[in-house]
Amino acid sequence: MIHMKKIAFALLAVTIVACTPKVNDLATSKPIDASIDLVNVTNDMVHVTINPGRFTTESINFYIPKTVPGTYSNNNYGQFLENVTAYDYDNNPMEISSVDTNTWKIANATNFDRIEYDVNDSFDTEAEVEEAVFSPAGTNIEANKNFFLNLHMFVGYFDNLKEHSYLLHFTHPTGFEASTSLNKVMLNDGKADTDTFMANRYFEVTDNPIMYSKPDSESFSVNDIEVTLSVYSPNKVYSALSIKDEMEKMMKAQKTFLGDINSTKKYHILLFLGAMGEGDPTGFGALEHHTSTTVVLPETMPKDALVETMTDVVSHEFFHIVTPLTVHSEEIQYFDYNDPKMSEHLWMYEGVTEYFANLFQINQGLIDEQAFYDRIATKIQNSKRYNDSLSFTKMSKNVLVEPYKDDYANVYEKGALIGMCIDLIIREQSNGEKGILWLMKELSKEYGEDKPFKDNELFDKIVSLTYPEVGSFLNTYVVGDTPINYEDFFGKVGLSFESEMVETGFFLNGQIPFIDVKPSNNEIFVRNVDLNSSMKEIGLQADDVIKSVNGKDFTVEAIREIIMGSMSWQADSEVILVINRDGKELTLKGKAGTPRIENKKLTKKSSTTPAQDTLRKAWLKS
Repeated sequence: MIHMKKIAFALLAVTIVACTPKVNDLATSKPIDASIDLVNVTNDMVHVTINPGRFTTESINFYIPKTVPGTYSNNNYGQFLENVTAYDYDNNPMEISSVDTNTWKIANATNFDRIEYDVNDSFDTEAEVEEAVFSPAGTNIEANKNFFLNLHMFVGYFDNLKEHSYLLHFTHPTGFEASTSLNKVMLNDGKADTDTFMANRYFEVTDNPIMYSKPDSESFSVNDIEVTLSVYSPNKVYSALSIKDEMEKMMKAQKTFLGDINSTKKYHILLFLGAMGEGDPTGFGALEHHTSTTVVLPETMPKDALVETMTDVVSHEFFHIVTPLTVHSEEIQYFDYNDPKMSEHLWMYEGVTEYFANLFQINQGLIDEQAFYDRIATKIQNSKRYNDSLSFTKMSKNVLVEPYKDDYANVYEKGALIGMCIDLIIREQSNGEKGILWLMKELSKEYGEDKPFKDNELFDKIVSLTYPEVGSFLNTYVVGDTPINYEDFFGKVGLSFESEMVETGFFLNGQIPFIDVKPSNNEIFVRNVDLNSSMKEIGLQADDVIKSVNGKDFTVEAIREIIMGSMSWQADSEVILVINRDGKELTLKGKAGTPRIENKKLTKKSSTTPAQDTLRKAWLKS
């Protein structure tokens, strides 16, 4: 029914465009036309023309988003526009002024016909700016090769017209095809190598990325969902066919885990694989949308690593159909792209989603129990890198500003652990019959894609659906600032931590550094974490500033070279460190040794009770 309405509205829109004189096209009664030229590309810039129809007000503002849902950062996408020009109905340039990075004011708007501008490639700038756009939210412009387009960077909106429909026209190179969940429409004057898509409102523009390249797509069905996987691999290392089977297996397992939750009939996965050369993206990961996800990863990954990463990130993004795409607050439903008000429930939007992305893998037999426990233990370890005494709701509400934005990534660590704890509480109180997936399904019935909740009412609703113990947990550990004692929860299911000594690098424990850089002066200092045995033996302490390593200045410019060099140190290698401690310069000498650190391994106890075994089985397999 929705699909038929869209087609009918699209045909009506075509009639309006084709039959009404341009000067009489009121902006309030016609679709906004956006034309994007992917053929005449200059200096990695694409030309865009926006024709909104006629205005009756004296002035009008045009906006490009400051931020978009799912990114939780202010990226100021207007910075990528150049040559912004307004034209009147006689094709003459008009007065237009820049209000801020993302806003342009057009005076004498009753004579305004259209706005034109060029859009830059964001992938090219990632290494040049302090806060780069997260690659899956950005764009790649490579003439006659690939166009990876997040449309919030290309198409803007006007005052009071965010709820109006858009006709999006793409002129593309011959042989290129689009991969997108947007609905394609046919126009009477349809031209070869031009595609037109319909968006019912501006949100649908921003919610539907599109990738143009020579076709490399595979489709498969997951119950009643048609999934399309599109891949761009510049050196043809991978194709959609080469990873289709693994993606199909994973997504079918997800759908089995989710059960009767249905919010889309089609889903597109747009995978961009970077060649790791100059101008290639480095912000690897994915960004969710209602009916698609954008993924950016390095082309150099071995297939096993690529498949494992795709399983983790795509499953996370697909689970977003539960929250926030279905269950969400008014802040998300009525999202303000240029003056955003954030919700306090990132613990649910990202944390519970990340928890599901791991839980479904043990539930559906994609990984074994110990692998799942290892993932949970790693999240606990990673969460300690952030402020463990910070209210999660307060951080979420203020995630766009300092100091809270520095803790955003903890939503994937502690946020997932919060989801796990709530799951275990519900399992225990319901004798294993219910869990957090059941809770999310109940919330989906109460709310929905077009029915948001009030931010400050969600916890009361959750408690009314579950148990007082859930409310106590939320108030103490999510609203409150008390660190979670995870061992209390693992004890319910017969798990405990066992200590083991594991080898590390001198400066790094896997991907976690023992050192950090002071933003104020770029000094490299020792973090306040449990140091490895070699650091302790040589005499390093938390907050020591390391000035040199074996006679070489330890600077930001040299840090990579020195760390890489330390990986080849032998146990008997001499290490000389010049440090500054409390304003005094000291020289520390010693052997590199074999750095080790105590690691707590989460595992099943050797002796468990029947009640623990029953609850653990319900937790992992129900």
